[in-house]
Amino acid sequence: EIEAKYTKKMQALRDELDLRRKTEIHEVEERKNNHINELMRNHERAFSDMKNYYNDITLKNLELISLLKEQIEEMKKKENQLEKEKADLLLENKHLKEPLQQAQEQVAELQKKLAHYDKDKEALMNTRACLKVTKKDLKDLQWEHEVLEQRFSKVQAERDELYQKFTKAINEVQQKTGFKNLLLERKLKGLLGVLEKKEVELSEVFAASNLDPSALSLVSQKLEDVLNSKNATIKDLQLQLARVCKAHDDMLQTFEAKLTACGIPLDSLGFKPLASPTLGQ
Repeated sequence: EIEAKYTKKMQALRDELDLRRKTEIHEVEERKNNHINELMRNHERAFSDMKNYYNDITLKNLELISLLKEQIEEMKKKENQLEKEKADLLLENKHLKEPLQQAQEQVAELQKKLAHYDKDKEALMNTRACLKVTKKDLKDLQWEHEVLEQRFSKVQAERDELYQKFTKAINEVQQKTGFKNLLLERKLKGLLGVLEKKEVELSEVFAASNLDPSALSLVSQKLEDVLNSKNATIKDLQLQLARVCKAHDDMLQTFEAKLTACGIPLDSLGFKPLASPTLGQ
């Protein structure tokens, strides 16, 4: 029973495997046929394309051959025409030999002139180069001249402005120093006059009064103290006057140095300043 059972199973398995094998074989054959058909279609398409390509090439070659034949015909016509022109030119050349000889003689003469012309041309080129350099130098000099003119105008304006400022300053300083000198001189003259007057009065008092020597000595001592005080005041005033005069001289020297640096002559001031003002001037 077991043997019969497994024999039956084996037979069923064989039938199943045989059916599967037949199915797979059928599928493989069907794929193979499809592939063969696809290859045949591709080959037919490629063959058709190749046939069309070579047909186009053949047609183009035929057209090219026809065109070349036409060109050959035209070239033959041109060749015949050129032959005729050649004959005409040879005939004309025979007639032109004598003028050619004359022209050659003229060419020889012109070549001689050309040699001189080359020399003249070289000289002209050198002259033009020199002229170009000269023009460039002239342009540079004009530009430099324009710059210098601008600088000169600026310096001239600064000079005029400086001249006006220094003229105004010198006038103010002269007015101030003159006024101070006048005040100091008047003050000094007034003190000297008072001193002389006091001395006269004192001498008259001494002459009119009969003082004893000790009192006279005491009065004289006080008088000397007063005189020393006045003399010290006079010296202080003289020292102040000397300082003002020195400042005046220093200012004049500075002003003259500035005028010289700006190129302004000292005679163009229109007046002559006091170089060293002193008492009584």
